[in-house]
Amino acid sequence: MGKYFGTDGFRGEANAELTADHAYKVGRFLGWYFAEKKKRNGIDAKSRIVIGKDTRRSSYMFEYALIAGLVASGADAYMLHVTTTPSVAYITRVDNFDCGIMISASHNPFYDNGIKLINSSGEKIEDSIIELIEAYLDGNLSVFGEDFTDIPFARRERIGCTVDYVAGRNRYIGYLISLGLYSFRGFKVALDCANGASWNIARSVFDSLGAETHVINAEPNGLNINLNAGSTHIENLREYVVKNGMDVGFAYDGDADRCFCVDEKGNVLTGDHILYIYGTYLKRHGELINNTVVTTIMSNIGLYKAFEENDIGYAKTTVGDKYVHDFMSQNGCCFGGEESGHIIISKFATTGDGILTSLKLMEVMIAEKKKMSELTEGLTIYPQKLLNIRVKDKCEARNDPDIQAKTDEIAVKLGSSGRILVRESGTEPVLRIMAEAKTEELCSEYVSEIADLIRSKGYCTDSI
Repeated sequence: MGKYFGTDGFRGEANAELTADHAYKVGRFLGWYFAEKKKRNGIDAKSRIVIGKDTRRSSYMFEYALIAGLVASGADAYMLHVTTTPSVAYITRVDNFDCGIMISASHNPFYDNGIKLINSSGEKIEDSIIELIEAYLDGNLSVFGEDFTDIPFARRERIGCTVDYVAGRNRYIGYLISLGLYSFRGFKVALDCANGASWNIARSVFDSLGAETHVINAEPNGLNINLNAGSTHIENLREYVVKNGMDVGFAYDGDADRCFCVDEKGNVLTGDHILYIYGTYLKRHGELINNTVVTTIMSNIGLYKAFEENDIGYAKTTVGDKYVHDFMSQNGCCFGGEESGHIIISKFATTGDGILTSLKLMEVMIAEKKKMSELTEGLTIYPQKLLNIRVKDKCEARNDPDIQAKTDEIAVKLGSSGRILVRESGTEPVLRIMAEAKTEELCSEYVSEIADLIRSKGYCTDSI
């Protein structure tokens, strides 16, 4: 991780850790860098950069600041307006943009925001470019064999322009509809849009495929994104599904790159359930390339036992959908994701895509002629306890010898019947303590032991 950018972009409280000035400078760099790169390769052309945003109040401020920086450096900025992260990735790739920008803090509350950067292949942008942006923000840019105290402004006809590109978002909607192999007619589907980026996209897709679509939390006002809604607050969707006799429900996060599911009984299906359902489906149809599902270290031990019983191989990466994608690309795998609901199906997308994930779950349910609850038979999720602790210095706390020794001690006690994990958040000053065991009581006991030790050593500021 860099000084400003974490595993999922530049994220922080709007006008505190992340300011409009930061956004302007990011735009200035990107608009200049891609044109300069072309120029040095003998191509005289402006940068073309596409931008989307979620529904946070501050997203408009950051959008305008980024665009000001882009056009001042000579780039043409194409505006998708309110849209999802996967739609920006899709349009960046298929319409040959130099770069894509998504303004979102994903599942965070409204007062946070972020800048996610996507390369021309629709993937998270290279670390080498992130390093250059951070150097520019700190005033010590060295690139193309030169040192720059600042970068030039475009002049006269070289100044960039803005382009309303809502047609790109509509084309993404059409792409999702085209992936529906079956009619959804006769199915009652509930969607929780988290008052976020999917609010004006998800219903269109499910309606077009014939579902009786019921939508909740699709009235964004700039302040209610993720507020008791979406994949991080799924209790409202559970209640709605059961009360209204839905066949299934899907919940997205603020930028709709995650998906959780609720079956007809009101059971919550996390990313691990989805990995099991679609992974075994691909296996049965001979489409699980390399017979491997790519997971992160946060996936449940029960998932791995279920994969073993189905003769499915698996890999574990560091937490972050970027690392899942990187492993998939480097090893020729087609399917992977995170327990948190980032699911990557490389045949159809380069990033996690919540709406796409829900379409593929519908496909399995219809093709197998089973209810959603029946598709998880054979998967036993071990009890799990996760505690997030805000700390002064997450690296120092994580590497404390006493905390590491306590973690190792608990791991020995658990043996093969569970596990304990202490890791740093990639986006916040937080340590995440996770335990899996045969009982919830054991999970709570072991998590508390480590949390108490962190507090006693003075690292903790508060729990969240």
